[in-house]
Amino acid sequence: MAKRVPLEILDLKDQRYSCHGCGDCCRDFSVQLRDEDLARLRKQGWEKKLGQSVTVEFRGRQYLRQQEDGACLFLQEDGLCRIHGEFGFHEKPVACRLFPFNLAPDGTGTLAGLNFACQSVRANRGASLESHRDDLRRALREVPESNAISPPRLAGDLRADREEVEAVVLGFDRWLGMGDVPLSIRLDGFAWLSQSLGAASFAEVRGSRVTDLVDLLVSALPDELQHLPVDSPGRGQRRQLRQAAFARIEDPRFTGDEKRASLSARLDQWSRSRRFARGRGSIPGLARGWSVPADFRDVESMPNVPGTPEIADLVIRWLRSTIRGGRAWGSGYYGWTIAEGVQGLALNVACLGWLARAHAAGEKQNIVTLDSVGEALGRIDRSSGRAAWLGTTAERLRLRYLAADDGLRRLVRSTW
Repeated sequence: MAKRVPLEILDLKDQRYSCHGCGDCCRDFSVQLRDEDLARLRKQGWEKKLGQSVTVEFRGRQYLRQQEDGACLFLQEDGLCRIHGEFGFHEKPVACRLFPFNLAPDGTGTLAGLNFACQSVRANRGASLESHRDDLRRALREVPESNAISPPRLAGDLRADREEVEAVVLGFDRWLGMGDVPLSIRLDGFAWLSQSLGAASFAEVRGSRVTDLVDLLVSALPDELQHLPVDSPGRGQRRQLRQAAFARIEDPRFTGDEKRASLSARLDQWSRSRRFARGRGSIPGLARGWSVPADFRDVESMPNVPGTPEIADLVIRWLRSTIRGGRAWGSGYYGWTIAEGVQGLALNVACLGWLARAHAAGEKQNIVTLDSVGEALGRIDRSSGRAAWLGTTAERLRLRYLAADDGLRRLVRSTW
């Protein structure tokens, strides 16, 4: 059992959460099991009760078995968990008990960030985040990797100290929290900040100088954006955006996918990715449960996402939560550097805009609504930090390409 480590609850006063039993997480996630989870399931005797194995193996790891529609085997018709009902909350797999919190060791302790795939998190419903501390502490003791604490890298192989991490977090958070600035400008500024940070030479800028750099960049906004106009994204940049959006809606399930030959599955994925890259003709599916627009042109012709107060509140809560909760870099995001992580988050902003427009187009709407943004954000945050392909060298190369020639700004401005 892991020893106790410092636990830092997300300090975001505007964000609340309580479980309201919608069951979406039980329908939408594949639950990877630890040895302790497997031992609990055996002790509970489910295989004898149900007459079948309750786990499935996929690529050497054990997961909870799913029903034909992709829902967890233990999800009941009333939307509640059978394990919880018969044995109590603390007898569920640790991944189920943690959700929608994400644990991210950062060098001084463990940050507990939030996943916006949860409806209650997006709707901002429930109790204060601090009220969940005891449950998180108990679950934390079953996550031994939380002891493998090392500071995130600033850029390259340079490890960031606490002052440098806080400089980035507080600087980005200060800009995002400027409620008198329109949402589209805040998102444009966020993309500009991420590109500027990625271009910095941190070998010569360390310690308090990082604070000075971030303060200087943030203080230049929003005026600097007026002096640095950008053109519409080029063909290659739009192509990369569509492929990035596709990568964020990939959704393998244990309802037959795990039995497919690896080569067959990869060829099918490659084919659909190529169609997203071309961006012509019919769309080969979107997120599970979404209506699909007839043509890519239906998405491209949708107006940009409006910056209504409700949409702005949701998007800004998500970005601030991601940065302050340790989910943008380091252990919370594939071990990426801080410079890479903020650029990846800027790309997520552009993908969120594209997917929100795709959802609205599929619903035959004339404008993008809060519902479409929420649905798209659920898909983005569902994959963030969980989809292995988003942490690969290929994704880093995509970001390197887009960070050049103001690509991230162009894409954000083209959707928001």
